[in-house]
Amino acid sequence: MWQEKKHLSAREIYHRLNLQGKEIGHTSVYQNLEFLSKEGIIECIERADGCLYGHKSESHSHINCLDTGQIMDIYVELPQELLEQIETQIGVKITDYRIDFYGHYSHNCGSRTIKDQKIKGSFTDVF
Repeated sequence: MWQEKKHLSAREIYHRLNLQGKEIGHTSVYQNLEFLSKEGIIECIERADGCLYGHKSESHSHINCLDTGQIMDIYVELPQELLEQIETQIGVKITDYRIDFYGHYSHNCGSRTIKDQKIKGSFTDVF
């Protein structure tokens, strides 16, 4: 899983382990993924069709392709002024954030990868 750049289901991980000659049962895979996720070692993304697991890296957001189901990591940096405005209106000190985007990519997501791309935005009148 550490070599993968995409998020995998428990079934995909189980299948890949078996292809590598690792004799491990479905239950063991699920239990270990659940443990690693709870400990913050791997990332778990819950979806309607099941969980996907991936290497946990620095804080990031996701783009979810509604056509292929692919999830791409993307790094979004919100303006400090917006974060301060949210903190003032909500009364909570923001220590981290993650944004999930959903949409249709104009080309095949399988051939498109967004890697370590940082996006800075300017947002006005959000609230």
